Amino acid sequence: MRIAGQDVPVVNGGLYDRFRSNPPLSVIAAETPEVDLSWFRQLKKERVDIGFESYSPNFYYKNSRVTAIFTADLDKLRELMPAKVLEQVQPLQVWPGRGLVALTAYSYRYCDNDSYEEIGLSVVTNKPGSASFGPFTLLRQSMSDDFWGYVLKLPVNTELARVRGVVGYNLPKWLTDIHFRETDSAVVVEIFDSATRQLDVTLETRKLGDLSSEESMVRNSFTNVDRQGQLTTGYSVSRQLSHASSSSADSVKLTLTDGSLSAYIKALKLGKLVKYEYVPLFQGALYAPKPL
Repeated sequence: MRIAGQDVPVVNGGLYDRFRSNPPLSVIAAETPEVDLSWFRQLKKERVDIGFESYSPNFYYKNSRVTAIFTADLDKLRELMPAKVLEQVQPLQVWPGRGLVALTAYSYRYCDNDSYEEIGLSVVTNKPGSASFGPFTLLRQSMSDDFWGYVLKLPVNTELARVRGVVGYNLPKWLTDIHFRETDSAVVVEIFDSATRQLDVTLETRKLGDLSSEESMVRNSFTNVDRQGQLTTGYSVSRQLSHASSSSADSVKLTLTDGSLSAYIKALKLGKLVKYEYVPLFQGALYAPKPL
């Protein structure tokens, strides 16, 4: 399939092959009768040009994720963000010299662009145009479930997800192997180096008990620069259907090697685990970016 002038392999007969990001919900209901589609019925898709024709928002019907939020070196985070972005947003300073990064592993098991895995490494920032009051801003974002960030790295394991993300959403995606598996007690995510094919990063997180099934709506927004050098912002909304969190350090084990992503993470000088989120079931809607 040609997308934005590139040949992209897609799953033959998959959702994207058949419907190009706009499948009727009746098809989703027939193929996955166990999935609650009530939320998606309230959302309206629009045709958009994002470097190729698509629809916004992109729907993610059945997914899981784990997120580990660590303190990191504030000067290094600023160094890694473009000057144009820093004019609008700043990394949140939680105490002198320390900011925050979120490392998230997503497993999109059924969505408009088929199924894939993705790893997000993001700087937690303030909202554009609002003052940053460090921990108080973080508290406000947490209480309102409205988070802002700048995405540093976003490897994925399908070419369809890579091309759509790079061209359509201005995101730093590349293609590599990602293995997402579960044991009785843990979620284990292995990220491989795209150049050497060797194991690069392993994220092992605990499956938490006391899961809440109370519906929780979370909005994650990002600021970045498009191919024309213009500031853009996009966002996703997650409907969390099963979730729990912990601040216990033994909830998360991060193993780094000599791989390229490991080296990048090491340079951030990660410190204390601030929060771990275990979300075995959520749905999502990803909106196309717009000029800031």
